[in-house]
Amino acid sequence: MRRTHHTLTAAGGLLLATTLSLTGTATAAASPPSAAKTAAAADCRPLADAPTAAQAIVNAACSQIGVPYSWGGGSIHGPTYGQDYPGGGPGAHDSQVKGFDCSHLVQYAAWQGARIALPEGSWNQAQWSGATARFSRDQGLGPLQPGDLLLWGSNPGNLNSVHHIAIYLGGGKMVEARESGTLVMVSDVRLNAQYAGALRIAGGEQPPAGTKRFMTWGTDVGLRPQAGTQKPAVTRLPGPTAVDVLCQAHGEMVHAEGYSNDAWSYLPKYKAWISNIYIDDPAAWLPGVPTC
Repeated sequence: MRRTHHTLTAAGGLLLATTLSLTGTATAAASPPSAAKTAAAADCRPLADAPTAAQAIVNAACSQIGVPYSWGGGSIHGPTYGQDYPGGGPGAHDSQVKGFDCSHLVQYAAWQGARIALPEGSWNQAQWSGATARFSRDQGLGPLQPGDLLLWGSNPGNLNSVHHIAIYLGGGKMVEARESGTLVMVSDVRLNAQYAGALRIAGGEQPPAGTKRFMTWGTDVGLRPQAGTQKPAVTRLPGPTAVDVLCQAHGEMVHAEGYSNDAWSYLPKYKAWISNIYIDDPAAWLPGVPTC
């Protein structure tokens, strides 16, 4: 067994913040009664027709209804403890709150639902090059489908200013991690002055047949022509990267951060091997991946 998500940086959606003009905020001092939480979860679902991958993104986000907002909290694996918001207020103690901020909820839903690897930070997600469609603020909600990502920015014409992101459900509803002191919730879409449009992430590149998609961790990870480090790297991964694994085999023992593993996975896209120690999964031998 190995440590997971070693270097996924804890800064996604970190600038949510003070410019959000939000009203009607619910408090999250304690979890809601189970019956109320169940009812809220039942309201969170795709509310219009959408492709399977888009529905899966929605369902993954909805599985986190009732989880607290935590500034800087969350990863592709689920809620994590966040960071204390330097501006004080309700987020001043978010390092003690296990939950999601807005962009990490979106990142979690995209990965768990459809194995789509989004970058860190709502502003980076807003500009993601893998988007399959984009919609301006002037288009409103008419062309959107469940699973699309909704954006808000201090300057809606500049995607670098995006500070909040949520997932569209259909019917004018969305699921969001809104701000410190609230829970992941279903809300009405706010078509206010800061609404900056939307993007579609479903329908892009799919894993090749017979492969299974995983996320790597670490920086400058070398991919080798064989299951060992004796030969120079074919290429290097600069940071956490989604990779499609065809099969795995035992090879050279690798040691990193106090862990050891002799399992290697073959990546057909690169025609190269990666040590399983750099694949972000709790199992040393990857589940559901055949032996080469």
